[in-house]
Amino acid sequence: MRHHVPVVAIVGGGASGTLTAVHLLRRATGSGVPLRVALIDRDGRHGMGQAYATTDPRHLLNAGAAAMSGLADDPDHLRRWTGRAGLEAAGSTFIPRGEYGRYLRELLDDVAGRTLPGGRLARLTGTVTALTRPEPYGPVRAHLANGGRIDADAVVLATGNRPPAAGRVTAYGRRHIADPWAPGALAPIHDGAPVLILGTGLTMVDVAISVLGAHPDAVVYAVSRHGLLPRRHRCTPAPPVEAPVPEGELRLSGLLAAVRAAVTAAGGDWHGVVDALRPQVPSLWARLSVEDRRRFLTLVARYWEVHRHRIPPATADRIDAFRAAGRLRLLRGRLLSATPGPDEVTVRLDENAGERELRVGWFVNGTGPAADVSGDPLLCGLITAGLARPDPLRLGLDADETGALLDGAGRPQEKIFALGPPLRGLRYETTAIPEIRAQAAALAPHVLHAVAATPIPVQVRPAARTPATRRDGFPVTGSRAPAG
Repeated sequence: MRHHVPVVAIVGGGASGTLTAVHLLRRATGSGVPLRVALIDRDGRHGMGQAYATTDPRHLLNAGAAAMSGLADDPDHLRRWTGRAGLEAAGSTFIPRGEYGRYLRELLDDVAGRTLPGGRLARLTGTVTALTRPEPYGPVRAHLANGGRIDADAVVLATGNRPPAAGRVTAYGRRHIADPWAPGALAPIHDGAPVLILGTGLTMVDVAISVLGAHPDAVVYAVSRHGLLPRRHRCTPAPPVEAPVPEGELRLSGLLAAVRAAVTAAGGDWHGVVDALRPQVPSLWARLSVEDRRRFLTLVARYWEVHRHRIPPATADRIDAFRAAGRLRLLRGRLLSATPGPDEVTVRLDENAGERELRVGWFVNGTGPAADVSGDPLLCGLITAGLARPDPLRLGLDADETGALLDGAGRPQEKIFALGPPLRGLRYETTAIPEIRAQAAALAPHVLHAVAATPIPVQVRPAARTPATRRDGFPVTGSRAPAG
């Protein structure tokens, strides 16, 4: 007779999943509770995900080291790590994103090495295609694309940002890059052929820097409806400036008026106003009506994003230099169609002056994460099964204040949670490290409480070493066990 050690499956091994595992294991160890965590990543990029798996050293963090600690209760943790790693440790330093991925992996390794006897972290590579509850009060079963499955006492959806939506692309081919953050997606395009990127936000900035830095004769066209680029960070952060947001019922018009008043009071400097608003966004978002939230997404979101999600000064300097040299050309317009051929892509645009056709070597969808939950098979499957429901805007899933998913009838799921981008419709600002680490820290005690409700004494037989069982005895079953 042995005690059952609770199992938590985390779907997604990027920053959201990694910080969830870190805070769960820290909390469990500090509470004297053995815990087994299965961190499942589709591409095997545990600790990095799409954002921090880049190997291009010119891809920098879009925030200084002072804001990017992985530990909610230790804001200087990253800066101490950068000092040990031989990187600049000043609070305003924008370190390479690949180095930040290394930091997250080392943080995860350190926490995993301190687990109590019986507890452990398993890094699994595989795609979770569905979650089921075979018994009403039994475990949650995570089904994997390779036929395996994991039975867990609780599941956390940390799936991160979804791939870009296809939009008006009429055909696919080898010169159409549908998802620039898929592993190896950008490798073929460094041939000097002209590139058109749909979108002028952060994804475009990264792709343009990689493409133009790799070939001295390359030219990049970037097109979006507004033609807006992310603003640059100040070298010295501005002091926060509070906006006089009215109490009680909040309308979008009143919120915008308060922001304009704060910028005027700051002499036209918006930096401090935006930075002071950022931690308030989830509560302000919740106070807006659903119609005002939709209006914000349609009329205001793009302007908020370019001011909120800024780029480092060094990155902004590179973009300015490419534009001055005519190598990066911004176009303001709308994509009508993009039809890839064997050696080129024919793109039709609707610009202010009329329709325009461009023939480029490569077409890259840089529009950022898809905005509608209907494009995610796993989340849609949960909704169809009644285990979840979409948020009112269909940006992601509905959940209570703890992160527990709401089922089709609006009841909190006691064993299935979410954090980060899947909750964008509820919190809006939920994609950056400061928000994710806070959510991970707040979620940990709720998940541990959920698994504590699992019956403890169980009979455990030694695991047979078959192709369906991991050598560490982790509860993976099926025709093929996922790689660890």
